[in-house]
Amino acid sequence: MITVTRLDGRHFAVNPDLIARIFESPDTILIMADGARFIVTEPMAVIIEKIAAFRAQVIATAYNEAPAPARRTSHLSVIHPSDPGDGTITGGQ
Repeated sequence: MITVTRLDGRHFAVNPDLIARIFESPDTILIMADGARFIVTEPMAVIIEKIAAFRAQVIATAYNEAPAPARRTSHLSVIHPSDPGDGTITGGQ
């Protein structure tokens, strides 16, 4: 979540993944994916910086908390041709 400021000075948090568009004319307007609109005091450039910082924090947190990949051991083994005298049929006959 990023925090932004309403025109009356109150702060609130917005999920940046739900912001569809940002307009600046002259007030900054956040248009959400559901069509809701919020007028905020921060300039568009600041909102974009906050979104980038939030996403960088999410990626850094996920990277730092991800468990190390398990070491894989080979499950391959050599299969020797069958002995013709053991009763198995090979070759599609």
